[in-house]
Amino acid sequence: MTDGERGAEPARSKAGIDRRRFRRVKVDLPGRLFLPADSLEARCTIVDLSPGGAAVTCETIPDLGTQVVLYVDNFGRFEGQVARRDGCGFGIAFTCTPSKRERTAEQLTLFMNKTLVDQSVMRRHERSSQKGFAKFTRADGQIVHCEVMDISVGGVSLKTDIKPPIGEFVLIAQIAGRIARHHGDGVGIEFVVHDKTAQEPAHQIGLVR
Repeated sequence: MTDGERGAEPARSKAGIDRRRFRRVKVDLPGRLFLPADSLEARCTIVDLSPGGAAVTCETIPDLGTQVVLYVDNFGRFEGQVARRDGCGFGIAFTCTPSKRERTAEQLTLFMNKTLVDQSVMRRHERSSQKGFAKFTRADGQIVHCEVMDISVGGVSLKTDIKPPIGEFVLIAQIAGRIARHHGDGVGIEFVVHDKTAQEPAHQIGLVR
């Protein structure tokens, strides 16, 4: 094992912990990458984001363990290190204070809320509802229109008369999820973690493309 590989081990370990602790949200946001050691800056695209890290595509792919600074549009500045590399992209494990992670979780919740809500429908109903309307696609292709009751980084509660079986995979605003519970007004959907093992069942039913 080379010195570089040994130095990257803590980053890999931290990234594994972050994947278990934080749910990654699929995004498509422009950003800037800065490498302090080389005084190098490059434009990049953030493809998923969580309070603990991000997946980035960029022409510049730093070595494992490299310290980086990432600027994400509408989310701000993050420091961290490269935890993995894959093809034209790489993963960053953030070094954040608890308050920064909490703030990022709040920002992600707002981002998902804007993504989930059908703005054209919400404008027609803005006087009767402050929650907003959305829709999700079932495993058999059925599109279900619903109302967003509340949302968090981990999932969303929907008001709907149609209640798919618990465990069924669905797609809502290009985010894969599973029916986690039924309640009096509808269903609760748990977002599927955006890693390989979590995506496999969704691929099997054709939800993730």
